[in-house]
Amino acid sequence: MMDFDEVRGVLTPKSSSLDEKLSEFRDDRDSWNAKVKKYLTERNEINRQVKELISEVQNQKVIRDEANSKVKELKIIRAERSTILKQLRAELQEKKPMEEHKKIEKKDKKRNERTIQADINKLEMRFNHGHFPGKKEKDFGRQMKKLYQELKEVKQEKKDNIFSELESQIRKAARLQEDAHRLVEDAVTTAQESHDLMIELSEEVDRLRAKANSSQEGVIRSKREADLLHNKYVVSLRSIHSIQDLFKAMNAQEKNAEDDDGSKLEVTDLMSRLMSGDTLSTEELMALQRN
Repeated sequence: MMDFDEVRGVLTPKSSSLDEKLSEFRDDRDSWNAKVKKYLTERNEINRQVKELISEVQNQKVIRDEANSKVKELKIIRAERSTILKQLRAELQEKKPMEEHKKIEKKDKKRNERTIQADINKLEMRFNHGHFPGKKEKDFGRQMKKLYQELKEVKQEKKDNIFSELESQIRKAARLQEDAHRLVEDAVTTAQESHDLMIELSEEVDRLRAKANSSQEGVIRSKREADLLHNKYVVSLRSIHSIQDLFKAMNAQEKNAEDDDGSKLEVTDLMSRLMSGDTLSTEELMALQRN
């Protein structure tokens, strides 16, 4: 059976070794705990971004759905205006050939504006060159008056367009149809842009979620390592305290000259357990101190 000095010779180096390991375990544990905080910060920041992006995706969905509803409404309006335009054009197409036929018959009997203007220019040129001297100047006046009257009648016929009102309605209907078409295209563009942005944001959400999962794995892994090292730290600390308490008990027992063999046997048994790697309970440590 080992005496107290032998026990001290064995336990003192172990206590020093445990002190070194205790520092290593503490430093490594603190390092892993720092990593836990780092990964937690990363994960929380990413989750915040994900939350904001999801909110924006929902906003874009509202915009897209509203734009799609607007597209449907505007297409109905555009279709109505297109129908009106087609009806007016069909009416003009039906009536115009008959009027054109009448105009052709009139044109066979009357000259056009350009021909009359050319005759006026020629007559003025002849007058300027002295082809109407004396009494012939009156002939020039009569011919000019006749030509201007003819020109006036041709121009008036040109203005008197029986389809002017219908053509005005067609132009107005065409503008309204074009406006409706442009509004449809604008709404379609808005809906498509919102949809594309939704897809882009959703892809970014997926990417960030994968990154957040990676950070969460880092949290779990780092916490597991930190907990393992903390347990080792606690065990080492308890072992050191047990050795210290054992040394105190041995010192106290050595000073007690009236110790009996049973007490020595109990202390020796506790020392043997401690050296074999067991951790003593509080009651056992108190027993050592009492002895």
